Amino acid sequence: MEYVSAASVPQPRATRADDATAAPGGRRSLAAALFLGAVGAAVVLLASGRPWAEGTVAVGGGTVSLDAEGGDITGVPTALAIVGLAALVAVFAVRRAGRFLVSLLLTLSGAGAVAAAFLGASDSAALDEKAAGTTGDAAARVEALTHTAWPYVTAAGALLILLAGLLALRYGSGWPAMSGRYERDGSPRARGARPVADPDRPEDLWKALDRGEDPTGGA
Repeated sequence: MEYVSAASVPQPRATRADDATAAPGGRRSLAAALFLGAVGAAVVLLASGRPWAEGTVAVGGGTVSLDAEGGDITGVPTALAIVGLAALVAVFAVRRAGRFLVSLLLTLSGAGAVAAAFLGASDSAALDEKAAGTTGDAAARVEALTHTAWPYVTAAGALLILLAGLLALRYGSGWPAMSGRYERDGSPRARGARPVADPDRPEDLWKALDRGEDPTGGA
């Protein structure tokens, strides 16, 4: 009796202690990924609609001010931010290899948006096109070209999406899945809803025996 209590009791307690310490870390990484991904996508979508470049073009005896929004220069950050949001939601709908692939897509979306924002920060083609349309001269070029800080704000938002993807790659395997939760909620109820045979009805007893069940409903 002495060696049984010494050998069997500590092991379940250690397992429960490990689970208790692992769960908060998983919840923190999940919350961080959701926050970073959502905020990053919102920043990218907002900043892409702001002026990235400004300049003037000579028209007649004066000048006309022109500006180009991020969407006029490149639509890549906006598109990738939307893809990133979809991937962030899809992480919870898939498991195992599917979750890894979706997490990788989230990471690549953030990285691609960062690169596109930096490349668009020095672009002048969009303003040149506006200058040509304003003057009616295909050879017209924008003058006094300046760039705003919005491309770099876009890149910062895309970096948050990238960080969310890295968190999903590192910790996503331990996050809950929507499909798994629904299966756990639904399946046990279906298996547990077994009708108990009525002992006063012989046909119910025979049906229960045919199914391999205890007709009395006992364990």
